[in-house]
Amino acid sequence: MEHAQIDVKTSVAIAAFERPPDHARDELVNPLAEAWRKCESAASLPTQCHAFVASLADTMLADAEWEFVGTADTAGGDALLPLCRDRGYFARWRMAGAREVFEPGDGLCGTPEAAVALAAALASDSRPLCFARMPADSLLIPALRGALRGRGWLSVRPAVPCPTIALDETWAEPEAHFNSGRRSDFRRAARRAQQMGAVAYEVLSPSEAEFDRLFDEAIAVELESWKRAAGTAMAVDRAKEEFFRAYFRRTARLGQLRIAFLRIDGRAVAMQLALEWHGRFWLFKIGYDEAYAKCSPGTLLMLHTLGWAARRGLAGYELLGGVEPWIAAFWTRDGRPCVQLRSYPLGLRGAIALLSDASSTLVKRVRRRFG
Repeated sequence: MEHAQIDVKTSVAIAAFERPPDHARDELVNPLAEAWRKCESAASLPTQCHAFVASLADTMLADAEWEFVGTADTAGGDALLPLCRDRGYFARWRMAGAREVFEPGDGLCGTPEAAVALAAALASDSRPLCFARMPADSLLIPALRGALRGRGWLSVRPAVPCPTIALDETWAEPEAHFNSGRRSDFRRAARRAQQMGAVAYEVLSPSEAEFDRLFDEAIAVELESWKRAAGTAMAVDRAKEEFFRAYFRRTARLGQLRIAFLRIDGRAVAMQLALEWHGRFWLFKIGYDEAYAKCSPGTLLMLHTLGWAARRGLAGYELLGGVEPWIAAFWTRDGRPCVQLRSYPLGLRGAIALLSDASSTLVKRVRRRFG
């Protein structure tokens, strides 16, 4: 079993992942790199892959403490879970990405047996776990229940689901899946766009050499939306821009990145940053130019990429992030259930974590009741 404490900023373990597979010659020195490659076949989310975690480690989590908990050569196969935490004696282990960009995560374990072995390694640590958002059907949840029996307490509560649209050949013409009122809205928006100029759609798979130019164009579109004033546009949040630039550059290198634009007279007025991964379209970021709001460019682009994904034979359209009101109102109410998982091991750290969470819950209830 491998249960190693790793300093991300200096360890060869992270650096080795950057080399193309045919140049990886250090597997004996760095077995973790090979273990990660093996385990990625069990991933159900792109956030479980090396590209996502390494990009966070290089940017938003450069100063975090890291630990890679893994099992190798067990009867159920390999398993791996990268964890990070703040500094301090009472800091909890968490999955990278939930706090930083509100994305779900999970351990890499392809079988219940591998999950049991991974849970046993996690339960041996005295630090509590705080997994803010993970799939409700994660193999790790029942495994942790068993591993913590007699050693602590596990709390599992509902979390924000991940919106999803199941695709089939009928989505090649996506308008047919909406009621007459919505179809009328789509036609009206398309007419208005055509009145503004020549309309063109692009779904690009940029090379690494093309990446920066197209990424810069995409974030410039987002900057022209309400996100600028809200402070959530990537271009006004340096830490997030650095992360997404690093992440999407890595996925461009892997051939997974898709950058979509709606152009009017050549000008990009809506954009999407997404991955085509494991037979699905994973939408990470969207944006549109408010100067063109009358033609609903973001809506038109999403309608186009829905049809594009269906025509490519993709099985699903995954809207990452949270279930925002516009998603449920306009696109889908279906979601992949997620949960929040917290562990409280027996001992001082677990007791302090439990008291902290209990007091926070009490304060929230009092505020709801008395305003």
